[in-house]
Amino acid sequence: MIEMRTLTASMVALDTAQKASGVAVVQVEQNDLAGTCIKLAGDPGALEAAVEAAREVAAMFRVDCTASIIRNPDDEPWGLTIDGPRDYAGLLESYIVYTPAGSRGDAGRQDTQDMAETSRKTTSPPAAIGFIETQGYTAVIEAIDTACKSGNVQVIGREKLGGGYITVIIQGDVAAVEAAVEAGKAKVDGLGNLIASHVIARPSEDVLQLIPKP
Repeated sequence: MIEMRTLTASMVALDTAQKASGVAVVQVEQNDLAGTCIKLAGDPGALEAAVEAAREVAAMFRVDCTASIIRNPDDEPWGLTIDGPRDYAGLLESYIVYTPAGSRGDAGRQDTQDMAETSRKTTSPPAAIGFIETQGYTAVIEAIDTACKSGNVQVIGREKLGGGYITVIIQGDVAAVEAAVEAGKAKVDGLGNLIASHVIARPSEDVLQLIPKP
């Protein structure tokens, strides 16, 4: 389990951990502190490598990272807390538990997979995805409008994390996404707080599946 503040940092940590160790994603669950808990499965060595990769990402984003490896997890808590059921947050108007297709907890989760499934069937995976995360809705709306006007990018997801935190995700080729994210960041000043921004080149399939559709 890897838990850190901000969705952006968490998705970058997940992508980095998977590319570093090949671990499988069990589930990603939001907490009520504008952060997420990534639940991974694999052999101990791979999980240790994943945790180390995630800690490096947390240091880059300057956020705390809490991590723990449970060896031979007991079946009793598995279905409730580790690979738990869907959970809908009425205040946020969104689901706060995301599970990749094919895992034990993916039943009944088709709506959060639509974007990824459509992408796989009709187009190749995006060359890059970009994140702009702010505290303040006005800021993120202004930022993403500017980002989309700056280049050939598409909005593919958005997520509320509570506390006024909101993340918008875009896709496109690497150069377009990088330019769009930089343009969007410049519009945040004076409208809200820029929490994080990042561009992931060649994102892993699980990261794409876990992005909530807009």
